[in-house]
Amino acid sequence: MDMNAYLSMFIDESNDHLQALNENLLKLESEPGELSIVQDIFRSAHTLKGMSATMGFEDLAALTHEMENVLDLVRNSKLKMDSFIFDTLFKGLDALEAMVQDIVGGGTGKADVSAIVASLQIITKSDYKSGAAAPAQPAEAAKPEAGVTGAMLLDEFQSSVLLQSIGSGQNVYHIQVAVRDNCVLKAVRAYMVFDLLERSGEIVKSDPSVQDIEQEKFDNSFSVFMISPIEGADLQKQISDISEIESAVVTLLDQESLAMLMQAPAAPSMDSVNQAEESSAAPVIEAQSQAAATSAASTPQAGAATAPAPAVSRTIRVDIERLDTLMNLFSELLIDRVRLEQLSSEIKRNDLTETVEHMARVSSDLQNIVLKLRMVPVDSVFNRFPRMIRDLAKSLDKKIDLVITGAETELDRTVIDEIGDPLVHLLRNSVDHGIETVEERIAAGKSETGTIHLRAYHSGNHVFIEVEEDGRGIHKEKVLKTAVKNGVVTEEEAKKLTNDEINMLIFAAGFSTADKISDISGRGVGLDVVRSKITSLGGNVTVDSAPGRGTKFSVQLPLTLSIISAMLVKLGSEKYAIPLSSIVETGILRKDQVLHVHGNRMIEFRNTIIPVVSLSKVLDSPDYNEDTEDETEIVVVRKGEKWAAVMVDEFIGQSEIVLKTLGKYLTNIEAISGATILGDGYVALIIDPNALIK
Repeated sequence: MDMNAYLSMFIDESNDHLQALNENLLKLESEPGELSIVQDIFRSAHTLKGMSATMGFEDLAALTHEMENVLDLVRNSKLKMDSFIFDTLFKGLDALEAMVQDIVGGGTGKADVSAIVASLQIITKSDYKSGAAAPAQPAEAAKPEAGVTGAMLLDEFQSSVLLQSIGSGQNVYHIQVAVRDNCVLKAVRAYMVFDLLERSGEIVKSDPSVQDIEQEKFDNSFSVFMISPIEGADLQKQISDISEIESAVVTLLDQESLAMLMQAPAAPSMDSVNQAEESSAAPVIEAQSQAAATSAASTPQAGAATAPAPAVSRTIRVDIERLDTLMNLFSELLIDRVRLEQLSSEIKRNDLTETVEHMARVSSDLQNIVLKLRMVPVDSVFNRFPRMIRDLAKSLDKKIDLVITGAETELDRTVIDEIGDPLVHLLRNSVDHGIETVEERIAAGKSETGTIHLRAYHSGNHVFIEVEEDGRGIHKEKVLKTAVKNGVVTEEEAKKLTNDEINMLIFAAGFSTADKISDISGRGVGLDVVRSKITSLGGNVTVDSAPGRGTKFSVQLPLTLSIISAMLVKLGSEKYAIPLSSIVETGILRKDQVLHVHGNRMIEFRNTIIPVVSLSKVLDSPDYNEDTEDETEIVVVRKGEKWAAVMVDEFIGQSEIVLKTLGKYLTNIEAISGATILGDGYVALIIDPNALIK
């Protein structure tokens, strides 16, 4: 059988199971005694193993099998979960995801996961099970073997992992690194070493801890124990090549030297005590349907009431390119519909008018269906964030709860594809800059656990996504000082800024208030990218902050980027479209209503003063000049909390339009976001209101 025909299904199903594993592991970490969650995790792992074996991805199946062995002991109450088991399972999940991504890219899904497998096999040993509830105290360090300096404390499980790795023929190294005395950024150099080592193998222990090293709580040297397939001489050269590294001593360990370091007894038997694999015939793909898996898992025990059969799923997977083709075809249909409506109004025949009206109703229903097909719940983006927050909080030694609401809110697939990275930046900013350390929160009278709210909801033709945390808030004086130092604003301008304007300074390119560079922040790349990306999607982002109470980022996005409602206007002989989602209202402006403030034209609107924008001057319209008119039509548009009155020649009316890009040869045209084809066959440019509001 040609398995390539099932590859797409395998990838889709694998991603679904990996996401379920991530979500349920996080849930189990907060409720470690809930065996029903373990059953769900085991079921997903078991199905993924069977699928992988059937498709011939043996490495993926083997790693999943080792994880399954651990889960089987847990679900049968023979093993209690602890932090080491959770960390190992999460590392296994990361490796599985990397393998699947390799398969997506056309690879074979092979990877060196020997260190993770060794850790999983240690967990399944009987001596681990007996001591899982109360981990052993770290052994005292022994006098190191010649050539090994700076020996550190290893607990029972770390030493077992290293011993097992040595027994299976892997390279286990003790590495001593010294940074130059005159090095200014010791933590940065240490980070570069750790980054190199993590890409070269598996770090089992570091001394001092990674957190202390990141905070420069070390002298000029640090040590690590690690497992790596790379030769020791190559590792030593790569470390020594890093700038400001004084020396690097890489020592290959055997069981005797490691036991001597630990004052440990002889290495334990390396015989595998893995659970016997259940007898099986030729493997089959076990993910034909979610209903089948659920049914198998819920088979009643003897004497139990029979559970009702679950509903059969009536969904199908459709290639996204087919949906794009369907949308393009419907777009052409919509253009022709508008053309027919215009011809019908000119010909004025009842039978033609009735037919066109019926076609309009049917096509409107079809439009709703097509747009809904492209709508995807934001949960497809949100579901990767709990794991990310967990890992970030752990690396920064903070306690953080992520609360997600509105994950069922739907957005156009095009928007969904683009919004992930901006949200990553906002959440990382909240974890690093917003939420305080446990000590700082307790000193401020707060609970030791910080909370980040990630919520999504509909409002009109927009979707709002908010990231809100209860941390320290934006330090306005620090932001102003940094902005002046970086030339974002002058000292005179800084004195006139409102609180909201100060908050928005953090979106300036290259802006960062971090005291030092880390792998999370400090490089001045992040929030400016967020604003640029969201603006390119036709949305905007605002920030609200209160010292000591936290910060809230609010992202406003259009529901869809394919078909929108717009106001058609004229400038002389040219026609333009302005998206209705940005329009507050329309009106007529007389010359005597225009105010001149510091050389700028302004008008009074709803008890405030807003600027007047000449669209003909922005677009250099050749045959219209509003200065010759006593009164002119205006369209009041908004961008966040800012408004502007845009002067136009004439209103044509409201219409649904299909967005078309201008192509790669017409990029970055001021105030133009695209084009559309009107019912009369002419092209109208689409105005970008965000570009008109400074």
